[in-house]
Amino acid sequence: MSNTTLGKPHRSDPADVSSSIYDVVIVGAGVSGAIIANELSQTGFRVLILEAGPGHDLTIPGYEQYLSRFYASASKDNNAPYPRNRNAPMPRSTDVRRLQPGEPDASGYIVQNGPLALDSTYTRVVGGTTMHWEGKALRMLPEDFEMRTRFGRGLDWPISYEQLAPYYRKAEFELGVSADVEDQAYHGIRFDPGYVYPMRGIPASYLDKTVARGLNGAEVTLRGEKFALTVRGTPQARNGVPNPRYDGGKGYVPVGAVSVEQVEQGERCQGNNNCVPICPVQAKYHAGKTLVKALATGRVKLLPQAVASKVVIDPGNGRVRHIEFKAYSDPGSTEHATGIARGRVFVLAANAVENARLMLASDLPGTSNLVGRNLMDHPFLLTWGLMPEITGTLRGTQSTSGIQDLRGGAFRRHQAAFAVSIHNDGWSWATGSPYSVLADIVDRQNQFGAALRRRLVDQVSRQLQLAFMVELLPDQNNRVTVDARYTDPLGNLRPVISYGLSDYTLDGIAYSRRLSRLIFQRLGVEDHTTYDPLDYAYVSYKGEGYTVRGGNHWAGTHIMGTSAKDSVVDGAQRSWDHENLYLVGAGSMPTTGTSNTTLTLSALSFLTAERIRGELDQDRSPATIAAA
Repeated sequence: MSNTTLGKPHRSDPADVSSSIYDVVIVGAGVSGAIIANELSQTGFRVLILEAGPGHDLTIPGYEQYLSRFYASASKDNNAPYPRNRNAPMPRSTDVRRLQPGEPDASGYIVQNGPLALDSTYTRVVGGTTMHWEGKALRMLPEDFEMRTRFGRGLDWPISYEQLAPYYRKAEFELGVSADVEDQAYHGIRFDPGYVYPMRGIPASYLDKTVARGLNGAEVTLRGEKFALTVRGTPQARNGVPNPRYDGGKGYVPVGAVSVEQVEQGERCQGNNNCVPICPVQAKYHAGKTLVKALATGRVKLLPQAVASKVVIDPGNGRVRHIEFKAYSDPGSTEHATGIARGRVFVLAANAVENARLMLASDLPGTSNLVGRNLMDHPFLLTWGLMPEITGTLRGTQSTSGIQDLRGGAFRRHQAAFAVSIHNDGWSWATGSPYSVLADIVDRQNQFGAALRRRLVDQVSRQLQLAFMVELLPDQNNRVTVDARYTDPLGNLRPVISYGLSDYTLDGIAYSRRLSRLIFQRLGVEDHTTYDPLDYAYVSYKGEGYTVRGGNHWAGTHIMGTSAKDSVVDGAQRSWDHENLYLVGAGSMPTTGTSNTTLTLSALSFLTAERIRGELDQDRSPATIAAA
């Protein structure tokens, strides 16, 4: 690309952008925006992407700067690699707390009204939250799309698993998913005959195998249903061994390190164990891998450091006229220029929180008044203990296997389903290990030298952490709003969230804790799980307390449905109220089930791109031009 130099951010001129009209204007350079931009640009359409964060991500030196910042950071939180940006602030778990009555402001970017504080985060840089995600890429279950019909809970989707399945295949190709079909055909998940994933499953860790030996075949009962537990591999969007049988024997070529001018193949997962927040070798998929292909067409302009501030609607017909944005040249200064982005079709692809925030800041709550409502995330319950033998903890990617048997079943009429991940990174999420273990051995146990080394190896290498990802159903009281009292340094309204857990979800959390005790007993694990009542994420339920973490799986704030009365967008993520506007991503999902959201929102992005391409093709067809 003529305006791109290796090592420098890719940047288009704001004035040039404001004077042009594009086929499609996209807000957000995360995975949804990248997929849609690539799909449309490959078929000849001109696309503009507005990205709030800086554009260094698509260069090797830029990525290495992120790595250096992460290594030097005392706090290894999800956004540790990324510099604080006054003009595009992002939530950080280190800033989380609930806004107390009478307080004028909150400490972090998101204002939290409660009743619970949510420590989920997202990343406002090119690549979006795929820059810090773990890389798990599970499909949703068929029953997840029919919750209201099957169980009388939540909502039904306007599309089925079968309708989304072809787009799941596209997403698995684009993300380069490593998995084995035989591990994933459960609870009604179906694959076409002969289908294989692009890459073979990431090998199970020694810890996984040890847990499997002690647990496989164990039966548990939930609401009268019996389930046999099985440790199975987790689909991962990270480079493993390409499957030569993929695509009818054509195989699959993985993508490794990425820059705008260089796409290197290779860099298989090296087991660095810090997938969250950043993969040192770019073995894990991030949206830059898709974005570079779009930029290479010459038909995509990326304008980083451009914060969308208002969606402007034509009052006569309800169509989007343009999107206003504020372009800043220095993340440390609030000095900026205001511009407009004009196009035929507009796509909001920020994330569930930022899409809703922008719509509400533009005074566009929708006919249904559901914009911002039904906010969802996956609550996580962590339990941890010491295995009776050394199991090689801290080897391999952070999680290679899990227990998926309780993701579905008739019990969902009464309580939430959940998935279980076995963590190879020990107690890091729960307690900050190994740093916390080192401090404890030195400060409390008074061990030094050889004794310290022996004690540290013994304790860390036996650690087992289970992460229970619990279902949360849509609830209109869980929501994103805006308030004129809370603005960022550029004057844009900040998101205000209200968030709580229903008894349905809390019953799932309570059962998860009981199940963890049974698993630990069967494995001979010494249970070290404790929950601090002073923790901001502590909840009490039916006489027991739990610390509930967020999963960074924001969803549900512009749900899809069958009419403008009960939803914000249709089954292709097109706005009911504004025919040339699409709101895409996990915010469109009416339910999230028990799978990480990225694979599903990627599949939806391919579906949406197909719909937009069809509309644009029709507009430029000879018959349409003649009729005009």
